[in-house]
Amino acid sequence: MNQFIKRRGLIFVLAGLLLFAPVAANADTTDIITLLTTISSTLQNAIGTVLSGIQSIRTTLTQFEQQMVWPVALINQTKNEVAQVRSQFATLAGQIESIPTSSATLVNPKQLETLLRSQQAANLPQISASYTQVFQALPAADQATATQRNLIDIDDAMTLGALKTATASDQGSQQMLSIADSLEQQAVASAPGSAPIVTAQASAATLQNQAMLQRLLAAELRQEAARLAHANVLRKQSAEANRTLRNNLQQILNRQR
Repeated sequence: MNQFIKRRGLIFVLAGLLLFAPVAANADTTDIITLLTTISSTLQNAIGTVLSGIQSIRTTLTQFEQQMVWPVALINQTKNEVAQVRSQFATLAGQIESIPTSSATLVNPKQLETLLRSQQAANLPQISASYTQVFQALPAADQATATQRNLIDIDDAMTLGALKTATASDQGSQQMLSIADSLEQQAVASAPGSAPIVTAQASAATLQNQAMLQRLLAAELRQEAARLAHANVLRKQSAEANRTLRNNLQQILNRQR
């Protein structure tokens, strides 16, 4: 704004010189000095007053923004606190995350545990094969009853589904941690007035995290439902066995009579 007004002032000066050029050509040095003095006085008194008023308004607006809208002192204090928290807990969090938690020692269980802790959804197809090596394949039709094979098959399916969901969730959790770290860095280096942008990013990340938690909850509910269904099948088999036993005993008693 100041540059624009200064340029307009120069244009007024040049225009005045051009307008008075014919007169100045025939005038003496005193007239030229008087003309220049008049132009300078006009710029200082009229345009200068306007420029001073504009500059005063801009200064007042800047002070209002720095003290009320975006208080620089409070923003800098918050930045320092965030930086202090990061310096205190970043190293500790990294050490906790690097603690080895794998416990399997045999080849096949160790491979399965490694896949489950990989935090990589790309490893989901390998989990099925590794799971079969550890927990064995579905028995053949001549090795178990139809009911037993159904129970084994659905239990394996629900277990694999939960394990794969947990692996994908681990990858999502790692991404959320990266986003959180990025938001912390932005909070430390953000300029006054950019808080709404960082807040919007944090809100979007929160929604993603909530969606991931809902998926985990759904997987847990499916597991619980499958466990109850499995227990009910066992009860049904027990009831059927008791009914068969009663019928057999009744037949034996009838023969003895």
